[in-house]
Amino acid sequence: MPAPKICHLTSVHSATDPRIFYKECRSLARAGFAVSVVGAHPCDAVIDEVQIKSIEKDSRRLFRMTRTVYRVLTEALKQNADIYHFHDPELIPVGLLLKARGKKVIYDIHEDLPKDILSKPYLPRWSRTAISSLMNELESGACRRFSALVVVTPSIAKRFRTINDRTVVIHNYPYVRELMQGTTSAPLWIQRRQAVAYVGGITMQRALREMVAAMAILPISLPATLELAGPEIISEADSNQVRADTGWKRVHHHGFIDQPSTFRILQNVRAGLVLFHPEPNHLEAMPQKIFEYMGAGLPVIASDFPLWKRIIGSSGCGIFVNPMKPAEIAGAIEYVLTHPEEAEEMGRRGQAAVMASFNWDSESTKLVNLYRELSEKLCAA
Repeated sequence: MPAPKICHLTSVHSATDPRIFYKECRSLARAGFAVSVVGAHPCDAVIDEVQIKSIEKDSRRLFRMTRTVYRVLTEALKQNADIYHFHDPELIPVGLLLKARGKKVIYDIHEDLPKDILSKPYLPRWSRTAISSLMNELESGACRRFSALVVVTPSIAKRFRTINDRTVVIHNYPYVRELMQGTTSAPLWIQRRQAVAYVGGITMQRALREMVAAMAILPISLPATLELAGPEIISEADSNQVRADTGWKRVHHHGFIDQPSTFRILQNVRAGLVLFHPEPNHLEAMPQKIFEYMGAGLPVIASDFPLWKRIIGSSGCGIFVNPMKPAEIAGAIEYVLTHPEEAEEMGRRGQAAVMASFNWDSESTKLVNLYRELSEKLCAA
């Protein structure tokens, strides 16, 4: 009997998104499934036994939520897969249509959507609570119909388990083997640059302004730089304002880069920053970058959220600050850069925790088991 055909769908992310492609799709392909992913990519391709079906992604939000979603649906129907796995709330109608056609459909919930809406800068403040409540009802109603839900944190799972009993937590932990590639040839700690890094989507809510302002506060005698890697998701006005800050002179912005290039940056700096603002969707989040920093052997300078204190603090690999206060951020950066032996030991402790617990191996097993369960139902039908 041929392997079940699986198709992942995204209208927001790249087809080679770290979670979607590098973790989930490749894990499923290695487990013997026939896997394709529909998403933005320069062209159709086959990488690591995963077939990429390229679609054009519109840059403007309205067109992305209409024309891009239509392109995803059109290609999804062409794939005629047994199981579809979609990753964006705007694809809920596509998921429902595929389910109505008798397909197994998995919704991968990366964010707590109602809480996320409360912080959306493009929505008028007066409208956010009402829109959040409406989306909660719509999303919850749709999730009752789907074959399974995959969520990234226990707090999101708690919301959905009463709605759909096939809700599985698949943490966004790193692939240790790939994160560790090249570490044997990485510089000794003392040879690393006097630099810290932030990797991921660059937004004002993730403390871009505060990080840049902190760099301006550091002593002139400390030749520190901030390595930024990721796409800018900010307005032109905000971008211009941040670049006008004195601290920008110490910033190297690498733009959007692939995962291997990201890991090379992490292997050459002395700390990782994750300084999300204390907004509803951030307080219970478990960003991938925390575990990537830890896996790369870096101390983590993090927002002082209770959940993050439990994760990072229990491993003894972090310093916690108020993410709204550049002076506290600057103080933590200065401490890490001027105490190399302690920083290196913090990094070792974080890396040991990732090797022991916070890694993709156990998560991929849960994902593959879910697919095997759904595949058995396909065969029974």
